[in-house]
Amino acid sequence: MLGEGGGQRREYGDASLIVDQTLSHLLGETQQLVVEGAEDDTAVKEREALLRDWAQTEQLQMRMQHAERNAVLLGDTIYLLAWSRTKGRPVLRTFDPGFYFPVLPDGALDADAYPDRVHLAWEVPANPSTGRKGTLRRVTYELGPIEDGGQRLYPWSRQPSAITCYLTDAEWDLDQVDRAGDIDALSPTRAGFRSNADGEVLNRLDLQLDFIPLVHVPNTVNGAEHYGQSSLLSAAQLLDDLAAADTDSQRASATTGSPIIGLSGTRLPVDRRTGNPMPVEVEPGMVWPLGDNGQLSTVDTSGQLAELRAYVESLRDRLSVVTRLPASVLGTVRPSEVPSGYALQLSFGPLDAMVRSMRLAREAKYPLLLKMVQRLYQLGGVVPPDDNPRASLAFGAYLPTDQTTALDLAARGVQAGVLSLETAVRLLVEAGFPIQDAALEVERLRRSIATAA
Repeated sequence: MLGEGGGQRREYGDASLIVDQTLSHLLGETQQLVVEGAEDDTAVKEREALLRDWAQTEQLQMRMQHAERNAVLLGDTIYLLAWSRTKGRPVLRTFDPGFYFPVLPDGALDADAYPDRVHLAWEVPANPSTGRKGTLRRVTYELGPIEDGGQRLYPWSRQPSAITCYLTDAEWDLDQVDRAGDIDALSPTRAGFRSNADGEVLNRLDLQLDFIPLVHVPNTVNGAEHYGQSSLLSAAQLLDDLAAADTDSQRASATTGSPIIGLSGTRLPVDRRTGNPMPVEVEPGMVWPLGDNGQLSTVDTSGQLAELRAYVESLRDRLSVVTRLPASVLGTVRPSEVPSGYALQLSFGPLDAMVRSMRLAREAKYPLLLKMVQRLYQLGGVVPPDDNPRASLAFGAYLPTDQTTALDLAARGVQAGVLSLETAVRLLVEAGFPIQDAALEVERLRRSIATAA
């Protein structure tokens, strides 16, 4: 909170810089989709190609940038999948976490508790030109038993299941909604239900799935609280103080560059209509005739300005510590000012720990998203019924690396027989070498070795 007069404070983008730098280091230089076993199995290789084609068509990397920015800034992000009959593939959407209302099981004590019912809800503003009233729209995904007590064999499972996922898309007039009430407790009798492109009314529509096609990604490792934390949460007070100090510094610089001047012992021009002295404006080259006892004095605020600038720098140093972003990452230290490469590497210690923790929070989320994509392809008949290989997203390097050392290490490891080609290529990818497809690179290396032999 900026408090009284907060709207007049100067904010020079420190919060945005923290979000941008945290996001870029979290995602790394590259994001590579990898399917386990693609190097040795042709069918798995085809599955990897299918997923990569889907990721390119759905612009997964761009959507990740948008979604992960929400996670870093707000603490969480939401991915939603749906099968599109017209496009013949799963479609991906991202949602603001403020629209996410999970109904968590009673007594849920850890992050493994997956909700059986999830709401996505937001207000739709009124449109006076058409006479449309403001409404509350709520999209609900709910797991429940198949109607009539039946069972279903899903393409990705070998055992029949009695569970399916129901979709409800409803709207309520805002004047009929208790805004302080529970989103989950809205009465369906007052709702108007929407329809999909096929004309089906979305009131407990059976999606033919045994899972909710929604993935909640927390920014930090979460537990019983379910939600993650914003990367700005720990620095909120510092950012407020920094904005206040920047505002005071700007005001002090204005009085230093255009100081307050006091005149005595001279006659000022007089307004003939009122008889009052006219205000004096200071301009370059202006000369004031002073009498025998005339004096000119100024208010010097340069000392206060220097103190304020030193205070701002101390706040930025503390901001670097609290956010675990070293000064070299925030751009407040020139590379030439770093005493040594070892000292620079040590300064990345807090950043390394933070990024590892944030990636750990996402370690199971993106494989879950890609598993859902494969299941939706099976539901659409594009992929045959069977077990799905594990697919994941590998985030690239986020710290400066010595590529010469990494290349030497990979070559020596393969020659000594202590590293496989796959591990060596992975080391090169993490070091920032321009390798787009690790599996294809391994195949090329093997062909080169076989040709040379």
